[in-house]
Amino acid sequence: MLEVKQSTEKGRGVFTLKSFKKGEIIEKAPVIIIPKSELRAIMTTVLVDYFFQWGREGAIALGYGSLYNHSYKPNAVFILNREDNCILFRALRDIAPGEEVTINYKGKPDRKLPVPFKVVE
Repeated sequence: MLEVKQSTEKGRGVFTLKSFKKGEIIEKAPVIIIPKSELRAIMTTVLVDYFFQWGREGAIALGYGSLYNHSYKPNAVFILNREDNCILFRALRDIAPGEEVTINYKGKPDRKLPVPFKVVE
């Protein structure tokens, strides 16, 4: 249902192979929890670009979860599910086959907080 391929000006991204309806779950990605005591260690590694804030800890999403690109006009949202140790990715609107799935890294879809890179829409 999903594939990873080059995204224009964003590096790798996650693209759909089928359509998703608004509200539909795109992916349920299990996570590896990074204890608070180990978070500092990943800050100087490539993993710093792929982890989610998980309360006072961090989490690396498996599956496609850590590969979705950022957008201030996302077509999906992520929901941290601490009870099941996973992240749900849900369509904010209908998404067509071949479209890149994007999320707002700052959580809420309309949140315009700065990110440490140039945003390409």
